[in-house]
Formats: sequence, structure tokens, C-alpha cells
Amino acid sequence: MGKGKNTLSVFALGGLNEVGKNMYAIEYGEDIVLIDCGNKFPDESLLGIDLIVPDITYLLDNKEKVRALIVTHGHEDHIGGIPFFLKQLPVPVYATRFTLGLIELKLKEHKLLRESKLIEINPNSNVKIGQMEISFFKVFHSIPDCLGIVFHTPEGNIVHTGDFKFGLTPANKEYSDIHRMAEIGKEGVLLLLSESTNAERPGFTPSEQIVAGHLEEAFMKADGKVFVTTFASNVSRIQQVVHVVQKTNRKLVLLGRTMVNVVKVAMELGILTVPAGMIIEPQEVNEMSPKKIAILCTGSQGEPLAALARLSTGDFRDVDVYPGDMVIFAAGPIPGNERGITTIVDNLYELGANVIYGSGSTSGMHVSGHGYQEDLKLMLTLMRPQYFIPIHGEYRMLYHHRLLAESVGVEKGNTFILKNGEVLDIEESIPRQLRTIPVGNTYIDGGEVGDLEYVLRDRKQLSEDGMLMIIITINKEDGELQADPEILSRGFMDENFAKLRKEVNRITMETIQELQIENRIKRNIIKKQIKKNTRQYIYKYAKKKPVIVPILIEL
Repeated sequence: MGKGKNTLSVFALGGLNEVGKNMYAIEYGEDIVLIDCGNKFPDESLLGIDLIVPDITYLLDNKEKVRALIVTHGHEDHIGGIPFFLKQLPVPVYATRFTLGLIELKLKEHKLLRESKLIEINPNSNVKIGQMEISFFKVFHSIPDCLGIVFHTPEGNIVHTGDFKFGLTPANKEYSDIHRMAEIGKEGVLLLLSESTNAERPGFTPSEQIVAGHLEEAFMKADGKVFVTTFASNVSRIQQVVHVVQKTNRKLVLLGRTMVNVVKVAMELGILTVPAGMIIEPQEVNEMSPKKIAILCTGSQGEPLAALARLSTGDFRDVDVYPGDMVIFAAGPIPGNERGITTIVDNLYELGANVIYGSGSTSGMHVSGHGYQEDLKLMLTLMRPQYFIPIHGEYRMLYHHRLLAESVGVEKGNTFILKNGEVLDIEESIPRQLRTIPVGNTYIDGGEVGDLEYVLRDRKQLSEDGMLMIIITINKEDGELQADPEILSRGFMDENFAKLRKEVNRITMETIQELQIENRIKRNIIKKQIKKNTRQYIYKYAKKKPVIVPILIEL
């Protein structure tokens, strides 16, 4: 089934049935407005892949309709894909002041800043795009300058909450605008899209003030240097660290490029306050008493190249972790990162450090920036939507969020748990979920961007069974062998390799001899036949499937 000319369509290119690479779309008539464009980090199965960003095939096929990208806040899973998106679709980007500052850092790195159109907005802004009028409201999260979005369309109002929680004692004094949310609810909300990260956790999200107390207590007990690792974007947590550093009369060192850049932007914008003279250079650490030093660094998620990982192996210039130093993980582990974090914690213990780590509920050093069940129910109660799409979470989170919605009045059957690429079309206030758009993952591998499935298949095969190279020297004129083939292996192990090499030599020579004369000088045919015959023999002989690479040298 197609869609009508004035159908209101909602879909996601990322962020549904997953955590990461958020990207949502509102389409009405001839206009598509996008919300967020994040990335996520690969798991161990994606060998060599650096990042995963949304697949924008549908947007490229409809690029004349794509009008703008609106960004709710500056976390990586909401802005990390923007440079790769703008290289293909250079549309205006709307975001708050701090979020734009973080986006600018990325665009400078990719040499895109000068040609990009960045437009600053705030909770009082109004934007008109086609037949949609767009307004905003303030939400509280673990990063400054966060927004929810209201799309006023002829079909009705669509609300996207962004990431949020209802903290009554935020460290950064950035309260969620509950009064504005209530007004939006009174105006009428046709469809609500609300984040689901903590939909399984009962109660309200704990107060940020808990962290401040625990940080101060730990600093007071420390006999040596204190290392604190957290997300560089968690400016409110950084501000808490700064306050404790000041109270305990220490100097502060910043380690990690992202940490240095974000702190610089936050200070320039007046979002982060650091006393003059507090921040010192890493080279000055060894000139001062360890009790006078605090270090704020990246690496809370076990990233192998981040500052904390290098500190844990003694591989960071100018700064070392010594026995008696304290290391505080002031961030909760993202699911999937536990192994990397455990390795770093083990390394730190071997160096003699005192390590405070684990979930926020056990260490007291972190509280989530995402709303628990009562926060989510409060949002639903304020907005009173007719229809509901839980977003930003894995399936079990979306499922629990649906149950919460029904518990506060959303009718059964009016909640839609979508997958990326599934479309909800609304026409005359009637929603239909009958079609999909092409969607998947786009992999970033160094400078390469795109569908790298074939590369990953080869890497997986290499990691499991290795590689055999068959070097063949032939006469350029008649295709006759000029020497015995040479067999080289990498990552392929066999106790009778001498026998295997002899058989592969024989198969290679027989394959060339059996080819008709006209095919002996066709490189592709020679390689294809050698690979086929060699692969069949090795699998029959060793039950392995190495990557086979014939190399032809013509004389």
C-alpha cells in the first residue's frame, strides 16, 4: 500500500530495537524533517569497523524532500553520524548552542564546517518547514542544552521527547520544563515518541546530588592522585568533579582529546565554570605532590585507545598510575563494554591503584541520565497522547514502555512497537503500519563508508582459517608455467603443511595445464579455477576454508 499526498509518516533509520545511532523522520507531503543522526560502536564480530551510522538510502532516493536535521542533544549516539550524513545530504542543521559547539568540532575534523549550514535554536524557537511548524521544550538529561520537539502538522501534533529524566535537583540547574509539557498535552498530542532506555527500572531516576557526596568522600580519603573517568559530554558530572577538586585544594589535569575539546567548548559557552589556574598541563604532574593532583580522563567504557586504557598499561606520556592512587569510574557501563572495562580495572589493580567501579547503584559514582519508569509515566501523563511509539531502546525496553503507557491511559492497540524501517502512516487521524523502507547499517572503516559486508566476510574467514597465497609465474604469450608455484600461508596451521603444499602445487599445475590454450592467458579465468580447485581440496583434506589468493606474475 502506498501513501496519500497528505499522509503523515513516521519512521526510524536507527534507534528502534537497538541502543545507538538514533535517527528518526517525520514526513508530511513533500517535506521530510530528520531528528538526530548518531553512531554506535561495533561489537567484536565487526572486525576492524570503526563506527556504525544510519543507512540513508531512502533519504538519498528522496533527497528533494529532505529539508532539515534537528538535533535534540549532543551525545555521540545522536550527533556522531552527522559528518557522514552531511557529506551526502548537505541540509541545514538545527541545534542548541552547546550541541552546535560539539557538532562544529566534528565538522572541523572532517573539513565540513565552512560549507555546513548550522542554525542555533532554543526552547523558545519556532521553525516553519513546509506545512509543519516546529516548536521545542526544555528537558533535563546528562548533558547541557537538551530539547524535546513538537511538530505541529495538519494531521495533529507529534512530540519527540529526546532523552530525558525529571530530576528535581540537577547538578547543572537545567530543569525539565514541566509546565510547558503540560501545555503541550492540553493542546492535544496525536502521537508521542518517547525514549525507553530505563523502562525496566522502577521508581524515579536517583538524584545527581548523590554523586556529588560520594565524589567528595572519595577525594577526602585519597592518599595519592585521583583519576576520574566519565563521558566527556557529561558536563554536569565534570562540573561536580571541578567543585570537589576546588574543595580539596587540588589541581586538575585533562587527558584525552575529546575531554580537552568538550571542556574547552563548555567553558567558552559559559556552561562549565572552572576557577582560573585550576587546570594544569600533564607535564606538570610530576612536579607536584600526588595529593595535589586530580585527573579527568576519557575511557570509562573500556575503549582500547582512550586515555584510561593507556594509563592502565603504563603507556601514557607524562602521567603514570602509582600504588595508592585512586581511580573512579563516574559512568555506568554500556551493555557490551563490560569486557574492555574489566581488562582495564584488572590492569589498574596490578599497578596498585584503588579502583571504584561498577554500576551507579553499587559505586555511588553515577546516576543515569535516562528516566526510570515513574519518569516515563509522568511524561506520558503530561502529554496524554492518542497514539504512542516507544523509541531509543532494545525490544524488551520498548515492550515495557508500552505496558507503562497502557497503565496511565493509552488505549491498548494504540502503541506501535516498530523496527527500523517500519513506517507508521497517519491519515485522517487513523494510523496504519503497512509498509517499510529500505534500512540497515552503514559501516565506517577508516576512510571507507558504505556496505562493507563482503569485507567483513573476508575478515571473519581470515580470523578463523587464515590465508593461502599461491604465487604463479607464467609466460605472458602462451600461459605456460615458468617455475613451480610458491605457496605461502598466513594464519593457517596444519601439522602436515609440507604435504599440503606439495598437493596445492600439483593442483595448481594441473589446473593450468588442463585449461584450454585460449584461457591460459586470461588472468581472471586462471585465478578463478585455481581458487575453486584448491578450496575443494583443502576443505576435503583439513575441513578448513582459508582465504585463497592466487598471484600471477607474467614474464
